[in-house]
Order: sequence, then structure tokens, then C-alpha cells
Amino acid sequence: MLEKLVAIIEEKLNVEGMEITEATSFQDDLDADSLDLFELTMALEEEFGVEIPSEELSSFTTVGSVLTYLEEKGVQA
Repeated sequence: MLEKLVAIIEEKLNVEGMEITEATSFQDDLDADSLDLFELTMALEEEFGVEIPSEELSSFTTVGSVLTYLEEKGVQA
């Protein structure tokens, strides 16, 4: 699922060519702001068929935190 998530992040945040791992921080490494995270969340909802409440956005600090959230919701790639 990491590969699919990385592809979505690259497209939505315009960070193609960067090395993105589970430890990558949205704010520190990718310079993502709250609007970027909102757009990313909408893309994740569409791609994985899961609803992500807006109050959950603050818990998305790293790529790994998003992966953990999706796995807890039963999403499988």
C-alpha cells in the first residue's frame, strides 16, 4: 500500500522525484500545509473508499501515520 500512497502524495503535493518513506514528515519534509493535507485526504478517500473525518487530519504527521490510519480502518491495497 505504501507505493500507492506515495504515488498519491507525489501527485497531490507536487513532490515527484523526492524519496518518500514512512518516516517522511508532511510538514517538515514536504512543506505541506493544512490545505495540502485536506486535498490529500480527499484523494485518499476516493482511492481507498474510506471516509476520513476532518478532525483526523491533525494526526497525519508522517506518511507512516497515514498508513497506520488506513490499516486500522481495514483498507487493503
